[in-house]
Amino acid sequence: MDINAILKELGRLYPDAKPALHFSSPYEFLVAVMLSAQCTDERVNKVTEKLFVKYNTPERMLSLSQEELERHIYSCGFFRSKAAHILSASRDIMEKFGGEVPSTLAELQTLAGVGRKTANVVYAVAFGGDAIAVDTHVFRVSNRLGIAQGNTPEKVEEGLMRVIPKEEWSRAHHLLIYHGRRVCHAQKPACEQCTLADMCKFRLAHTGK
Repeated sequence: MDINAILKELGRLYPDAKPALHFSSPYEFLVAVMLSAQCTDERVNKVTEKLFVKYNTPERMLSLSQEELERHIYSCGFFRSKAAHILSASRDIMEKFGGEVPSTLAELQTLAGVGRKTANVVYAVAFGGDAIAVDTHVFRVSNRLGIAQGNTPEKVEEGLMRVIPKEEWSRAHHLLIYHGRRVCHAQKPACEQCTLADMCKFRLAHTGK
């Protein structure tokens, strides 16, 4: 497995790979990422386009009751737990960080409802930090290509961090997401169209060549 060759080809395929979520501040991005769990970025963008007109800071968000926020984000799914987490995180930001989203990975993970994956994404995108967030696409593509294999997101993250140069972590995250969405689909991967097929352990295992 030649990680440099894989990253070079992914970079050629997706030169404009970037976050699909719309935001204009770290807080907006944090909320958008929390809403994106098991929901499409397109749906989240439609919801936040209206939500952020009035509720784009933790202080303003906390002016909503949980029931009111649930109505705003209903179409994103899991709206009750997402509303509770957004309000809890907003409260932590106000009480512990003076109203500003913390800019370190460790501090982000102290926010209520913010797990490692969300913290990694916010740290990398909103603050330019070096991190690899392992979502379903990154998990699937990494395992199939053989870049990093593991049965948990944490193990895959550890594997990616070992083989990918630190300064490439954030970019690699987006490249793997793009490939997962456009080619390496969960149910019917388009192996015949994949320019990485010759380097893919999944294809080798299923075709023998």
